Amino acid sequence: MDTIHALVIGELLRTMAKLYFYYSAMNAGKTTKLLQSSFNYVERGMDTILYTYKFDDRFGSARIASRIGLSDQASTFDKSVNLLDDVTSKLTKKTACIFVDEAQFLTKKQVSELCRVVDELGIPVLAYGLRTDFLGEAFEGSLYLLLWADELIEVKTICHCGRKATMNARFDENKKILRDGEQIDIGGNEKYVSLCRKHYIEGNVGEIQ
Repeated sequence: MDTIHALVIGELLRTMAKLYFYYSAMNAGKTTKLLQSSFNYVERGMDTILYTYKFDDRFGSARIASRIGLSDQASTFDKSVNLLDDVTSKLTKKTACIFVDEAQFLTKKQVSELCRVVDELGIPVLAYGLRTDFLGEAFEGSLYLLLWADELIEVKTICHCGRKATMNARFDENKKILRDGEQIDIGGNEKYVSLCRKHYIEGNVGEIQ
């Protein structure tokens, strides 16, 4: 391949890179999709860089894990991490994709940095996260991913009634939905349940296992 041809191909690949935001309510299988997608790249001899939220250590430090048992090591981020710099420092010649789990915890600045990873480094970024918090308000990271991502993909799950779940309800020990509190409170099925809007408003969590 001559130099001009290589430059053209390189520029084409860079322009094809996109920022993707996969969003849903809780327990929709986002993390499973992330890990499977990363595995597909690695299986074909390419490298991926994985990130997860620093303070989500339910499955161990710096680890992404799904409910069905898949897991992988990951780098971590909190609001102090410059993701453009961090990705640049980790790049190899075979790096093909960046994956971000718990993307709702990104800051506006970090979403901007991921945009630059795509636009300046020519590497696709796949971010996976919740759209809203337990009060139905947008997380900062999710808001700017919804505004700035090239592609938005909804990952669907269902309420106990069978309708599509769009809300993330936080509940107490009496299975009562909480209507106030700190936005970030890491947890799983022991404190959160995915509901349709109707049952979220009614406070009907169904039969929680």
